Amino acid sequence: MDKRISSLIPHRPPFLWVDKIIATTVNSITAEKRIPDDLEVFSGHYPGRPLLPGVLLCEAIFQTGALLIATILEKKSEDNAYQQKIPVLTKITGAKFKRQVLPGDTVQMTVDLIETVASVCFCKGIARVNGKVALKTEFSCALVAP
Repeated sequence: MDKRISSLIPHRPPFLWVDKIIATTVNSITAEKRIPDDLEVFSGHYPGRPLLPGVLLCEAIFQTGALLIATILEKKSEDNAYQQKIPVLTKITGAKFKRQVLPGDTVQMTVDLIETVASVCFCKGIARVNGKVALKTEFSCALVAP
């Protein structure tokens, strides 16, 4: 597990859906997850023709968003109490699934921060496989004390 990721978000295996951070800017992040061929969920999700459940693809985007928010807080906040807050998903809007994600695929997730209002962050995310869009969604997270 990437120590940088584990220092920013509370997610841990088997429910960590980000392997590495590829790039960050002031208001965006790109991360990656390789989907293992032997992922246990494949034994029951379309046996014989395994397909990554859409909810797990969404979760990969949400965790990428949590990494972005944590990175922004780390850089911008001098208030240690504010840095200790964690983003918790509050809303999902307009999730559109464009293609399937299969065992062995590497998913690249990009999340952009649209705006922050009080302690709520509004984001949009895109997951791609081989450069092609698999999922687009918008979501929001509230910053809460752990």
